[in-house]
This record gives sequence, C-alpha cells and structure tokens, in this order.
Amino acid sequence: MTKHFFLIRHAQAETSSPMSKDFERMLTPTGMAEAMKMGERLLQLDVRPSLIVTSPAMRCADTAQLLAERMGYDTNAIRQEPDLYEASVRSLLSVINGLEESHERVMLVGHNPAATYLAEFLTRAEIGSLPTGGTVYMTFEGQKWAEVTGQSAKLVWFEYPDKATDAE
Repeated sequence: MTKHFFLIRHAQAETSSPMSKDFERMLTPTGMAEAMKMGERLLQLDVRPSLIVTSPAMRCADTAQLLAERMGYDTNAIRQEPDLYEASVRSLLSVINGLEESHERVMLVGHNPAATYLAEFLTRAEIGSLPTGGTVYMTFEGQKWAEVTGQSAKLVWFEYPDKATDAE
C-alpha cells in the first residue's frame, strides 16, 4: 500500500516584530494569494488529501484553510497539531509516525527550516530552502506511517507558487 504525503510550508506571513507574538503572525496579501494559487495548482494535480494536519500558528492554520477551500476539503476536518509549531525534524517525524493507517493521503502544513530539513531527510533530495507556499509530494511504498524514517520516501514532485513564473 502506497502512502502519499504532501509537505507544505505556510504561505508568506508578516515579518516578526517586537510588538506581536510569532504565533499570531498573519498571512500577507501576497501570502493569501500564494495559498490560493497553490490550492488551485494542487487541485489541478488531483491532490485529494484524506487528512490535513497543520501547525496551530495563525499563518499555517490560514494557509491550510485556504488550501482546503480550493481543493474542496472540509475545513472543519483540518487537524491542528501543537507539536508542529517550532518543531524539529524529530518532532515532525513523531507526528507522521502517529498518523492513523486509515489515512493514505496526508497533507502537513508547517514551518521552515524544519519542513525543508524533513523533506531532505525523508527523500535524500536537495530541496535547498522550501519557499513560502512550497509543496513537496513524496510517497512511501509498502510502509505504515509508524515505519516512516529517514531516506524512506520517494520524491514525486516539488511545486511552489511562483514556479510557473520562474519557468518563463
């Protein structure tokens, strides 16, 4: 049984400031456009997650909401996972390893640098730095979520909001 995993970095957010809490940083207008564009792109690629898991930080939760709306996913079914905020690769892997087997297509919305590190750890691919709104699609062949570990994923594709523009 193949597991499908979509790792997404939240869309562009406000810059941190001493006046606001990092957790409450909102998406910028550009970030909202990025999330909507990626949601439409994922729909074109026939991405149909059975579960969306997001960091509860405002910028991630809002990204997940916008993606879900574009893909026709029930926004009330988005699962917020506190361990995704300020996460390490180890804590992200722990979340993956704890996923229910009934979910074969999981989308996780999180933060850099951990999202980039996780993608590279799982696939052996050189991602560099996952841009805002960037999505890495990988598969795990014949594994249960609890068995996912380093270098066990196959990188299928890597998309980001400005990729089409970059190719021109």
